[in-house]
Amino acid sequence: MATTPAPGDVPGRDDPDVLVVGAGVAGLFCAWFLRRAGLTVTVVDRGGVGDPAACSSGNTGFVGTQGAAPLAEPGVPAKGLRWLLDPESPFHVRPRLDRELLTWLWHFRRHCTERQARAGFEVLLDLKQRSLAILREVCAHDELADTLTARGMVLACKTPEGYAQARATLPAAVARGVPLRVLDRAELARLTPGVEFAVAGALLNEEGAALRIPAFLVAFARLLRAAGVEILTDTEVKGFHIVDRQVRAVRTSRGDLRPGEVVLAAGVWSAACARQLGVGLPLQPAKGYAVTVDAGPTTPTLPVLLNEGKVAIMPLGDRVRLAGTLELTGLDTTVSPRRVAGILRTVRSYLPAMDTDGQVQVWTGLRPCTPDSLPLIGRLGSYRNVSVATGHGHIGMGLAPAGGRLLAQLVTGTPPDVPTATFAVDRHRRGHR
Repeated sequence: MATTPAPGDVPGRDDPDVLVVGAGVAGLFCAWFLRRAGLTVTVVDRGGVGDPAACSSGNTGFVGTQGAAPLAEPGVPAKGLRWLLDPESPFHVRPRLDRELLTWLWHFRRHCTERQARAGFEVLLDLKQRSLAILREVCAHDELADTLTARGMVLACKTPEGYAQARATLPAAVARGVPLRVLDRAELARLTPGVEFAVAGALLNEEGAALRIPAFLVAFARLLRAAGVEILTDTEVKGFHIVDRQVRAVRTSRGDLRPGEVVLAAGVWSAACARQLGVGLPLQPAKGYAVTVDAGPTTPTLPVLLNEGKVAIMPLGDRVRLAGTLELTGLDTTVSPRRVAGILRTVRSYLPAMDTDGQVQVWTGLRPCTPDSLPLIGRLGSYRNVSVATGHGHIGMGLAPAGGRLLAQLVTGTPPDVPTATFAVDRHRRGHR
């Protein structure tokens, strides 16, 4: 298992207290809280901060308290295998003989119950609330002030059934402090002037917020560097030198690092790093799509979630980003024209007057998904100095800030502010939630 360290050291400090692998939103927030705890921190990434190929770079940036429902919902098994195998469904599985995928799907099916979904929602909502508070604090810095917008978010429901189900969640959401309320048609028209909705009804989350991506990541990395965090881009982890279940050195494409602690926060690539250490992670890469088009007079100026269609709409000034669908297709990032057409068709069914012809960009990225939609945060196997912070799925922007704080608490021995067993790396194997 051990590898021979390559000659030469990485320029700069080669023996940080903590090495964070991954410069996406999860890794950067781990670095933020570890540095605030007084530790020397180095971050390495195989690409660049906000790199177009990175999972963190092409999404809508939605944060706040909307969208806390786990993927494993009671209605998914009822839709049956045909729905999961439909290339145009919101959640698609490409059939293949893959033991890790089959194990993941088995655990996923076990969590598709009312009780598990309710428990997952409670955990995700709590993390989102904690993360929003952290983001407000971080974005109070001048260099980040214009990267967070909090103007509210519309939840548009196409069908009477979907609208009824959404309204049924109101009492529990409000009781948990989520400012969710029903919008009548007149108020919807006032909030979204010039936009035609073909829907049964809509709700408003006044706490809906969004980060400008990738501008937030780039500015946050500058803030981290100013605080003393070293960020090494285009630096790929090649292997580990292990002695007595402890990583003594990390081999990278730019030389060796000898950290006291290692944190794997590299999204879906965390699984490959963990395999080099002889540990499997219950992760599947879920491919998400984002289609950016020119904005026009009939384009929403508020963020919108299309409830049944599972598509998010994020205004970006003279452009608008349309994001949706998850595909379990392995590490494949190729673009499926059929999936893109499905997103555009969904948008037009809710917003029939919206012009979606002026495509600027089509992007795909791999989301690190766990069977229960809860991130993996904690020690890796029996290693004494390796931890994991990954598995934030398609809502990583809204979970990573609180997840980074928890990871730092575990590494520094600070009493955690959330139950750690909920996020344990081995919880599926050991059968606890």
